[in-house]
Amino acid sequence: MTTEKQMVWEQQQTQVSKMKSSGAMSFIGSPTLDDKDDEMSRSVLLSFRAKEEEIEKKKMAVRDRVEAQLGRAEEESKRLAEIREEREYKELLDVFNEKSKEKAQLVAKLMEMVGESEKLRMKKLEELSKHIESLK
Repeated sequence: MTTEKQMVWEQQQTQVSKMKSSGAMSFIGSPTLDDKDDEMSRSVLLSFRAKEEEIEKKKMAVRDRVEAQLGRAEEESKRLAEIREEREYKELLDVFNEKSKEKAQLVAKLMEMVGESEKLRMKKLEELSKHIESLK
């Protein structure tokens, strides 16, 4: 498997070879021009590679920043979910406490009514007992 960089490099080498062969054809017997062409080709190739590397570095830096920002967004999202759960828990706890108070009030009222009922029953029993005593 060849990487994108290797493919670009191979294409560049092919172009350099083509340039050499066309230059060699037109300037046969002129080694200094060939050397200058080689040097220019290498220079162009090196500057192209440098720019390519710079672009790759910038791309990686942008990717890192985006990933960091996504990480922060994820953390904030988790924190918001926890806050929401906490709020829901507090609301449920408040409702539970309110219902417990209502229950306690109802139980107290029921005990009061049971006490009054017991007093009335005892009063009626006493009256009935006196009435039976008076009939004897």
